Amino acid sequence: MAQYMFLLFDDESWHDDLTPDKWEFAMKIHGEFAKAVEAAGARIVDGAALERSSTATTVRRNWDDMAAEPVVTDGPFIETKEALGGYYVVEARDLDQAMELAAQCPAGFIEVRPVMDTSGSPG
Repeated sequence: MAQYMFLLFDDESWHDDLTPDKWEFAMKIHGEFAKAVEAAGARIVDGAALERSSTATTVRRNWDDMAAEPVVTDGPFIETKEALGGYYVVEARDLDQAMELAAQCPAGFIEVRPVMDTSGSPG
């Protein structure tokens, strides 16, 4: 089975009026998603919710001059309406199954990417 990263993007405004009931509901639907993944014969390998993008620090390196000091800035690197709010690493049979599972994931926008196998040489 292959691993796929589900990057979960959403509008962060839900933080502004977060109540215990809304939090409980969010945890409930993510729990239901986890059960659906298992029921499909796949597996969540890892996952986490992230703090708001305003808490981010960005480190930018120049690949052409790795000896140069990196540039460090507060906040996210790019301006966007949706922000990365969390992720799952899902082990699925193939990309088709990963996409079926992503369609059930409770997030506004899900980017699905295969996790690269770095255990051997490329090719």
